Amino acid sequence: MTTETPGDAKVLGPADGKSFWQPVPANGFIRNLFSDQSVASTSKFSLGTQTVAPKSFIREHTHDRNEEIIFVIEGKGFARLDGVDHPIEKGSCVFIGHNRKHHFLNPNDEPLTFLWLFLPGGLDGFFEEIGRPRTPGEPAPAPFPRPGDIAEIEQRTVFGWTDGSFNETK
Repeated sequence: MTTETPGDAKVLGPADGKSFWQPVPANGFIRNLFSDQSVASTSKFSLGTQTVAPKSFIREHTHDRNEEIIFVIEGKGFARLDGVDHPIEKGSCVFIGHNRKHHFLNPNDEPLTFLWLFLPGGLDGFFEEIGRPRTPGEPAPAPFPRPGDIAEIEQRTVFGWTDGSFNETK
């Protein structure tokens, strides 16, 4: 009979986990929930939520080594996959394989919030690196620019290609 040590178990409350305000053009904030770094997981992953502010978007990009699943918790918007817009709303779920161009748009007056699962992980570190620490319940800061070295951060972390045409002054 083989005795194995049980795996990790952890519960987070609604205000737990590291949270970060995000720069333009997404604005809003993310909440890093779990990753193979925060729990003793045998699988590499990261899991969190992202709230895209009204009238904001996530730039088109790819992940050359990762797959992503998005599950919409609140709000509505569009998932643009390889140039095709797909309406998404509460309850919608999106799978994105590696090297697929994708872009999330919130043209509405209400926030768009989704749960993201990223395999094999690393998106949580990217968000932490580009964001500003957030305390749940505090008011949103004025929109702020992405770091000056965003291209280097993206290349070093989890991105294959990103749309470089976005200009924060537009």
